[in-house]
Amino acid sequence: MALEKKNSEQDPVTHGAAPEDGIGVGPHPEPWPDDLRLDPELLAVGDRRNVVDRYRYWTVDAIKADLDNRRHPFHVAVENWEHDLNIGTVVRNANAFGAAAVHIVGRRRWNRRGAMVTDRYQHVMHHPTIGDLVVWAVGAGIPLVGIDNLPGAVPLESTDLPETCILVFGQEASGLSDAVREVASMVCSIAQFGSTRSINAGVASGIAMHVWVQQHAV
Repeated sequence: MALEKKNSEQDPVTHGAAPEDGIGVGPHPEPWPDDLRLDPELLAVGDRRNVVDRYRYWTVDAIKADLDNRRHPFHVAVENWEHDLNIGTVVRNANAFGAAAVHIVGRRRWNRRGAMVTDRYQHVMHHPTIGDLVVWAVGAGIPLVGIDNLPGAVPLESTDLPETCILVFGQEASGLSDAVREVASMVCSIAQFGSTRSINAGVASGIAMHVWVQQHAV
């Protein structure tokens, strides 16, 4: 896959030996590379972060700046009316699939544990209401695409997603709010074959983003 190829590209920096536990890389051998992207502290003690090899020893700002040159034109939005624990997973998925930004709608605070610190490298925006998100989307000229198993929804698996769009996900229990359903250009459903009524926003977001990637990035 193209994304895997991009993430496996190696920078000309020579990496240090792996630590004994095999997590990340150890201190960088001296002399250190003359590269402003690199963090002197990480060079000295090693880099055990959950980042691809390309970004070993890089500062957070340098990683984020490099990702800005590689991000895809789709956005992700998730409703946060009840402090949904799945939002962290949505953010982590957005980072993995190269989303332009994540939009949190509703409560400003959200549980970051599931994000595994990927929010440091991702643009995360807050909108108090769906109306505020719509105002932003209209100004940017980006349509909203709801993801939920609702009556009248079109199958995600056989639908052409817009290249530039905002994929919107609802709460775990209630799904997309009426406000999103009214303004979305389309609502797409994810095929399910078991007894459960729905899947959580974290899982649904990963599936939907991968479908977008299959259509537009590989």
